Amino acid sequence: MKRSRLDNWICSLEGLAELTPDALAALQLERLNALLARERARGGFYSGLPARLESLSQLSSLPFTTPRQLAENAGAMLLCSQSEISRVISGATSGTTGPAKRVFYTERDIAHTVGFFAAGIGEFTSAGDTVMIAMPFSGPFGLGDLIARAVESLGARALRTGVARTYSSLCAELDDERPSAYIGMPVPLLATLRYYVNLNGRLPSLRRALISGDACPLGVVQEIEKLLGGPLFPHYGSREMCLGGAITCPAHEGMHLRANHILAEIVSPEGEPLPDGEWGELVITTLDMEALPLIRYRTGDRTRLLPGPCPCGSCAPRLGRVSRLDARESFMERLDSALFPLHGLLDYEARLLPGRLEISAVTLDGRDGGLAAAAAPLLPGAEISVSCRRAEGGDIPSPRKRTLL
Repeated sequence: MKRSRLDNWICSLEGLAELTPDALAALQLERLNALLARERARGGFYSGLPARLESLSQLSSLPFTTPRQLAENAGAMLLCSQSEISRVISGATSGTTGPAKRVFYTERDIAHTVGFFAAGIGEFTSAGDTVMIAMPFSGPFGLGDLIARAVESLGARALRTGVARTYSSLCAELDDERPSAYIGMPVPLLATLRYYVNLNGRLPSLRRALISGDACPLGVVQEIEKLLGGPLFPHYGSREMCLGGAITCPAHEGMHLRANHILAEIVSPEGEPLPDGEWGELVITTLDMEALPLIRYRTGDRTRLLPGPCPCGSCAPRLGRVSRLDARESFMERLDSALFPLHGLLDYEARLLPGRLEISAVTLDGRDGGLAAAAAPLLPGAEISVSCRRAEGGDIPSPRKRTLL
């Protein structure tokens, strides 16, 4: 099996002849100590930490960084001058009522992310392909633009579809441009495929897809894979890791971490490190980020580090399926996994009240199709009400992350 393109990218960027466990560990420790030295010299948020560690195992002795601390101390965490900042992403801190998080990137940070994106996209895209990018386009350093730059670096054509497009518009673009690959959120992709097949009686040109930007419940993934006729390429990323964190290789057994730039730990609810294979919270330390590196940042995401070597031969650590620790978001993922196997469903909103679940759905024919029965095992004894309407060409697949009302 062909080794992950991520290995080639890391070796090229870091000047390594081969990516081995020893070489990767040495690089990570070197980067971590360089970061600690920068923090000490800068006198910023992390300046009270040790100036040097003797081994990666000592990382677990350092304190965690929380989303609230990031929101309240972004200025103190910044390790470069304001003139070097190329991009700022601001957004509300999940689960808190405090200030919004602000994350900063330099041009170099962004260039690294584009290279990482290209390594992942190159697993299913070749020169001459057309790739539909159904992600937000918010300017020259926005997510959609960075993905398009990565696609074009491979000699492929970037179709800047964006979000908030109607089903009719998306179907017309699929017919006119005939993209072979898709990059976007999972539920909008499933909804668009189902609408297209219902309208045309055949599948569109799409055969491969990278899904990202939201949780990817197993039930949703399986339905998309049935329509595409092959496995998906999930990607994991967040603003805190400069948008790119882990990509899928040809083995389709987990997502390889961007290990030259990200140190990952899995911890228990009490904050104790967990061994490979056990599920817990993902904690990241971002290495070699110029603008705003983070040390032991608690992501609020639940996953595990897969044990053993990957069949592709890469030694880069692998994440398993990623979900949210938040109970309401976790319930939404399980609800999606239960409901989307109903083939007529395109989208729905759900309101969870004490002893009651209200579902408002959009389906191909306007009928229920068994939504209440599918949801019932998740809420034994609860009252479940369902309202449905028929999908129209002017409807828009929701561009927002899925959450309970």
